[in-house]
Amino acid sequence: MSNDASAFIKEYCAKTGRDPARLLDVAREVQARFGCVSPQSITAISREMKLPRADVEGLVTFYAFLSTAPKGRYVIRLCNDVVDMMKGARDVGEAFSRELGIKFGRTTADGLFSLEWTPCIGMSDQAPAALINETVFTHLDGDKARRIVGELRRGSTLEGMVDTFGDGNNAHPLVRSMVMNNIRMRGPVIFSDLQPGSALKKALALSPAEVIRDIKTSRLRGRGGAGFPTGMKWDFTRQAEGAEKYVLCNADEGEPGTFKDRVILTECPHLFLEGMTIAGYAIGARKGIIYLRGEYAYLRAFLEKTIQDRRDSGLLGRGICGKAGFEFDIRVQMGAGAYVCGEETSLISSCEGSRGDPKNRPPFPAQKGFLGRPTVVNNVETFACAARILDQGPGWFANMGSNGSPGTKLLSVSGDCRRPGVYEVPFGIKLRDFLRMADASDAAAVQVGGPSGQMVGPADFDRTICYDDLATGGSIIVFDSKRDVLEIASAFMEFFVEESCGFCTPCRVGNFLLKQRLDKVLSGRGEPSDLDALRELAETVRFASRCGFGQTSPNPILTTLKNFRSAYEKRVKPNPERIEPSFDIRAALADAENITGRKSVLFPA
Repeated sequence: MSNDASAFIKEYCAKTGRDPARLLDVAREVQARFGCVSPQSITAISREMKLPRADVEGLVTFYAFLSTAPKGRYVIRLCNDVVDMMKGARDVGEAFSRELGIKFGRTTADGLFSLEWTPCIGMSDQAPAALINETVFTHLDGDKARRIVGELRRGSTLEGMVDTFGDGNNAHPLVRSMVMNNIRMRGPVIFSDLQPGSALKKALALSPAEVIRDIKTSRLRGRGGAGFPTGMKWDFTRQAEGAEKYVLCNADEGEPGTFKDRVILTECPHLFLEGMTIAGYAIGARKGIIYLRGEYAYLRAFLEKTIQDRRDSGLLGRGICGKAGFEFDIRVQMGAGAYVCGEETSLISSCEGSRGDPKNRPPFPAQKGFLGRPTVVNNVETFACAARILDQGPGWFANMGSNGSPGTKLLSVSGDCRRPGVYEVPFGIKLRDFLRMADASDAAAVQVGGPSGQMVGPADFDRTICYDDLATGGSIIVFDSKRDVLEIASAFMEFFVEESCGFCTPCRVGNFLLKQRLDKVLSGRGEPSDLDALRELAETVRFASRCGFGQTSPNPILTTLKNFRSAYEKRVKPNPERIEPSFDIRAALADAENITGRKSVLFPA
């Protein structure tokens, strides 16, 4: 390790106060500065932070955006989620690979470029897309990929290559991104104007108990998909023992096909920040944390400037809005590429400077959350709704939507439709009507709620989008009649295999076995008994897994088995002799041949 690295680590650890909860920040900064967190750097961080070396190494090896081996000066992370692959990501990947002269997972000999696949980066409405360091590139094709490489080799900067900015605050001097908001329908809750401080002042005119009463009266449910009553969560946290409490905002929308929180973060930052502050007042917290996914790092400076503006305006800090004794402030905690951190206890682990491992429940976060203190965890959209409720009144909000699902819902739609983007619609809308809005005229299958949700066919298009029927955290992915639902399910299962934290056996091993059995059916080697075996194994994984990740990861198989049974049945055939079809040695050797760069020599038996 160089003297520069040693000095930087010592200085930055001191800057964080050697707070163990800031370990992820330290690792991210070392990665950004030196291209990796080397074994020597891990030792130095361990020494400076007074942490076991195993804890530091465990964190560094957990997150996809951190590495113990050097990365290139430019790390190209091309999104390989289902929608991006549908839109041509494979061709873009081949263009990058040929132009760079390396395969995925490698770094060029000159140390300039690393090329990697990455899961959903929140740009499914403008796919294919890639992150190069922290800069987003959208609507890619082979020519653009080659041009990007050529310009970077000639010394262009990433910032200089973004010469066309997206709409709204994407053109803000602190953002300057080509990302488009693609807001297709504006509703009264999220996309109406709010004067900063308006809702907060109305909340501060009430007692904390009265604020929680209004949230309960509005019947607001968490917008992350599970739909837990928000007022009840806040009340549990307020009543929990402990003087120090926290408000955490989950801005880690990693579910493939979900990008609606990205738009709130960009266009409505005051709204959700106001909701966080109201939550702080209601539960008696003084500190809030926004857990911002690493893929949205390009929004960090803009959000931190907005937070500072609110401090300067008396909407954060001490004596907020002149309210004696009320103190609340917010900081941004960056993630580093881990889908499982969207699960609230995994998010808390990450905020604490650890691997994003889920925690056992009970105790629930409302009792013992961040640093063992009572904690409210809600997502960006939920806090935005809370602010609007205090501004407009709980009755106003409760009168929208459906009986069990009041208010509006932001939906992110992508895939085979002509109008991808973000829609604010009232709960209770029929899926068929929503597909008509998105101009999805040939929809043959729709994934509602992302891979962990459910895939439905035309027979279910008259069902309603709400918590009691088709529940979704926001993702709607449309597939037309040319798509193969089993190939889609296999791609979703590959995502879950890759993103599992590996903590519990049912999820770590079970998802791998599910994908293996599904691929057997896909290849035409399946038999009818495999369908029962898939269902039984999927139910076991769902029942026995430790957290919500494993409890929902079998859904691509369970819902396609239920709603697209014929797609399975036409691929299986009876095997009366019970002999497994011939072993495909070439397929088994493919990975080894790719690694060695040569074909294996086979000798006849």
